[in-house]
Amino acid sequence: MPRNQFQRMVFAFITVVITVHAYVFYSLYVIHGNMFMNLTGETGVIAAINKMGGVPVFGKPVPIWAIILIEFVLAYTLEVLLGSPLSFKLACKNFDPRTTHPVLFETAIICATVGIMCPVMSFIAAFLYYNYQAGFNMWTLLAEWLKLVCFNFPFAFFTQLFFIQPFVRTVFKSIFAKDIKKAQKIDN
Repeated sequence: MPRNQFQRMVFAFITVVITVHAYVFYSLYVIHGNMFMNLTGETGVIAAINKMGGVPVFGKPVPIWAIILIEFVLAYTLEVLLGSPLSFKLACKNFDPRTTHPVLFETAIICATVGIMCPVMSFIAAFLYYNYQAGFNMWTLLAEWLKLVCFNFPFAFFTQLFFIQPFVRTVFKSIFAKDIKKAQKIDN
C-alpha cells in the first residue's frame, strides 16, 4: 500500500485517528464505565466522568478531549517509530512480499502491528490511569497492564483486522488514487 515515507505517515495518521477514538470509547465505556458510574452514583458514563471532573491521569482529572489528544500523540509516535517498521519486518520474516498474496501479507502486517502496539499502549494506559491516590506499587501496575492487555487484545485484533484497516485502506486508496495508478503502470 504505502510506497514512500510520506504515504506511510498519512496511512499511520488515518489509522491512529480512528483507532484512538475507538480505544478511548472502548476503555471509558466497556472497561471502566461501570466503575465510574459506581464511584459517582450516576447512571451514564459521560455523566460520571463529568461528575469526577474528567478521567484521572496521574491522579488528576483530565477532560476526554485531552485524553484523546494525549493518546493520539503517543500512539502516532509509537506507530511511526516502532509499530510500522517492526510489523513489516516481522511479516517479511514469515512471508516474501513479492510472492505472497497481498491480502495475506497485509493480514500478517496487521497481526504483527496489533501484537506490538497492544501491549505497549496497554502499558502506557496502565501507567497513565493508575490509581496514584492509593500509592504506587509496581506489582499492581504490572497486574493492571496484564488485565488491560487481556481486555484490549481481542478488541484490537478484531477491530483492526475486520473494520479499521479495511476502512483505512479504502480511504488511503481514494486519497492516493493517482499515485497508485502510476505505480501500477510502472510495476506492469
